Amino acid sequence: MLDDFKKFALRGNVVDLAVGVIIGVAFGAIVSSMVGDIIMPVIGAVTGGLDFTNYFLPLSGKVTAVALEEAKKQGAVLAWGHFLTVTLNFVIIAFVLFLVIRAMTRLIAKEAEKTEEAPPLTKSEALLTEIRDLMKSR
Repeated sequence: MLDDFKKFALRGNVVDLAVGVIIGVAFGAIVSSMVGDIIMPVIGAVTGGLDFTNYFLPLSGKVTAVALEEAKKQGAVLAWGHFLTVTLNFVIIAFVLFLVIRAMTRLIAKEAEKTEEAPPLTKSEALLTEIRDLMKSR
């Protein structure tokens, strides 16, 4: 059973998937930082100092706090500002992945075109081509 597990774990697809997940998590952290630390403050500055992360709608009368973390401790809240930030994260990640996949698709298509080029003509094919071209020119 241990040998079967070792064969499964060391297969190329499993290792590729593990590398992809690790890179994906790191990429997600970078995008989260970009949105939270760069994009949302700029949006907040443009909109008059709004901080979307602390926008919430209290669902309980017990909630009196102004900060989201404190409000969550007091009762149920609808944290729509945080949801907006996470949604923006998703849109940025999806767009970047779209660009990467699009570029890879184009690169693969160019490589396929190179491999699909006609092989060089043999001597008899070259001779026949010359004869054909001479006949057309008359």
